[in-house]
Amino acid sequence: MASKGDNSKKALIEGLNGTLADHFALYLKTKNFHWHVRGPRFRDLHLLFDEQATAILAVTDLMAERVRKNDADTLTSIGAIAKATKIKDQDSTTLDPDAMIKQLADDNTTLVADLKALKEAAEEAGDNATSAVVDEWTDAAELRVWFLREHLR
Repeated sequence: MASKGDNSKKALIEGLNGTLADHFALYLKTKNFHWHVRGPRFRDLHLLFDEQATAILAVTDLMAERVRKNDADTLTSIGAIAKATKIKDQDSTTLDPDAMIKQLADDNTTLVADLKALKEAAEEAGDNATSAVVDEWTDAAELRVWFLREHLR
């Protein structure tokens, strides 16, 4: 019979892997928009999307290592990412810039909510190291939301 600690650790691992999958999916979506943005705001948005994609990708290794430090397995493939992510694909290469910005802002907002739930899971599991680093990941996602929303004003 699993103890409460075992259940909380399992929830933490699932949360970490789900958040990791979301970061990989959001990275690719952000790069898609970086590559396909058009129009008079091209330069600003092209650079913003690239900057945000780089920041998103930068935390993926840290997330995967938190899973491994908890003695669990992490994502292994594109298929594993697809199964675990909440971020919806966007295969269109003709979206207008505001639609791109709105999707990324909404996706990053989802990420913020998931990161807050991940922090709770880390605290429930007694994983202080993960709890602390999740604050940094949350702040970075909130910053992306802010920058994106400002482009829609």
